[in-house]
Amino acid sequence: MISYNFSSKSDRIGALASMLCMIHCVATPFIFVIQPMNSQIESIPIWWKGMDFIFLMISFFAVYWTSKTTTNEDIKNLLWLSWVWLTVAIVNEKLVVLKLPEIMVYIPAIALVILHIYNLKYCKCDDDRCCIKSK
Repeated sequence: MISYNFSSKSDRIGALASMLCMIHCVATPFIFVIQPMNSQIESIPIWWKGMDFIFLMISFFAVYWTSKTTTNEDIKNLLWLSWVWLTVAIVNEKLVVLKLPEIMVYIPAIALVILHIYNLKYCKCDDDRCCIKSK
């Protein structure tokens, strides 16, 4: 079986996905405010709305792999907490269960970026086995 350290890649992917998610969330209002209004077409294309869930899926796998390989239990727990918070915030935004400020999406996304980058530095090592939890 080939041994491979997913930690550094999952942290990089997770940080990138979270940053792209934030850019997507910030850009959406600006893109569609400057777009000429045409009552015959939907103002926000379905593919654009679906990007939230693509980012969540990528983020899920990044958090999953990072939590499998990190030696820091606090980082593992905070990553999952941030991911769940982001998921709840995005689903709430789509379904409008509660009227929440937009910052409720940005906080967990920023937290995911920071946690992945911290874990990437925390898990910096000389070999492939140093960041893997020993059983």
